[in-house]
Amino acid sequence: MQTPTTRQRLPLRRQPGLALAAVCAACIALAGCDGASLSGAIANTPKHNTEPVREGNFITVPEASPLRARLQVQTVVEQALERPIEVPGTIEPDAARLVKIVPPMPGRIVRLHAALGDTVRKGDPLFTLDSAELSAAQGEASKARAALLEAKLNLDRQRTLFEAEIAARKDYEQAQLAYAQANSDAVTTAAQLAQLGAGTAPQSHRQYTMHAPLAGRVIELEGAQGGFWNDNGAPVMTVADLSTVYLAASVSEKDIASIFVGQPAEILLNAYPGKPVTGKVRYIGEILDPDTRTVKVRVAIDNADGRYRPGLFAKVTFAGEKHAALLVPPSALLQSGLYTRVLVEKAPLRFEPRVVTTGAHADGQVEILAGLKAGERIVVKNGVLLHD
Repeated sequence: MQTPTTRQRLPLRRQPGLALAAVCAACIALAGCDGASLSGAIANTPKHNTEPVREGNFITVPEASPLRARLQVQTVVEQALERPIEVPGTIEPDAARLVKIVPPMPGRIVRLHAALGDTVRKGDPLFTLDSAELSAAQGEASKARAALLEAKLNLDRQRTLFEAEIAARKDYEQAQLAYAQANSDAVTTAAQLAQLGAGTAPQSHRQYTMHAPLAGRVIELEGAQGGFWNDNGAPVMTVADLSTVYLAASVSEKDIASIFVGQPAEILLNAYPGKPVTGKVRYIGEILDPDTRTVKVRVAIDNADGRYRPGLFAKVTFAGEKHAALLVPPSALLQSGLYTRVLVEKAPLRFEPRVVTTGAHADGQVEILAGLKAGERIVVKNGVLLHD
């Protein structure tokens, strides 16, 4: 028969076994938790890599990558391109139809026949001068005509006497020489008056009237009625025919080969935005400006309504000759420092970054001058996602 003491120790003997069981249960529980975590980690781990793989100069996009659906690839084709040339310019008058009216002699302006802005016809009076110099020239011409008349009468008399054998040949020859000299003086003084525009029989020996050498408008007026004008190098007024004006544009050296006479041009003036006017190249300068490396190109513009005033600023676009070119959208270009690159597809989802040289921009496309060939496929959208 067991004593109470013995019965109390029996549970103590089983305690290590219970502890061991608890430890085992805990381990199993812990093992179960670890297994669940491991299973979840495995389930959450992607079966395939989705990041672009870089191998040397090539970029490969895995099939499971979401970039595959976002990249847009397009074949490069050759298209006809008309490369426009845009340059600044200014409106200028036609030099052949603009005359600065400079009086040929000093004098007082006694009358202005035309005011600033007036329209004049060819031959209309512009202003009248009272000039002492004109009076002196008229006096010299009168003396020359009188001397010529006297020489002619003497020559006729000496001829009659010589033919009657009354006068000596010497006297007759002297009369001939005197007449020739007088005739020369008369011609010279008449030419001087003609150059002044006074003629040989003016209405007044002192007053001189300047007439319009062409039809047009008085666009500048410097003299005033009653003022004395003694500067033979300064114009009293300027008359210009502005029915045709020119746009003078400075074309850079690299674009000269693309400009030709008769080439269409579209002109947009700052004074009339949104209202372009067309014209054609009339003249290309023969000399290159050594400072700006540009050539003056002039485009004739019909200005019958007088809207295009000399001095207005404008922008002119010359239509270049059509040529075959490779065109790509601007989104295909990737800027990397000083270089421009595109992504060329060498195989499905395998791309090669390549440096290209760009040219003109036209109709939302960019010309590729070097680095690509027709038929190659490039990334035209979202290529920046693969670009460092």
